[in-house]
Amino acid sequence: MRRTAALLLRHSVGGGAGGIPQALADALVCPLSKKPLRYCESSGSLVSDAVGVSFPIVDGIPCLVPKDGKLLDHDQEKAEDGSTKDSSYNQ
Repeated sequence: MRRTAALLLRHSVGGGAGGIPQALADALVCPLSKKPLRYCESSGSLVSDAVGVSFPIVDGIPCLVPKDGKLLDHDQEKAEDGSTKDSSYNQ
């Protein structure tokens, strides 16, 4: 069992001890929207872009209970996404 766990952690998202296995990350969905989650390297959490909620990963275990999720404000979503779109409109 330990050998399997060590193997899974080697192929984890996020690298260190807080990461989760890539196969698990690919299978997880948001408990609220049922849409795929993406891993955010800056916060070390799983983010649901559909509802704007970030779910923490504690000791390699994703906490997907809705009350554990944190709402992301609009600026935080852009920063985590890496997009630099200008929201101004030129007429």
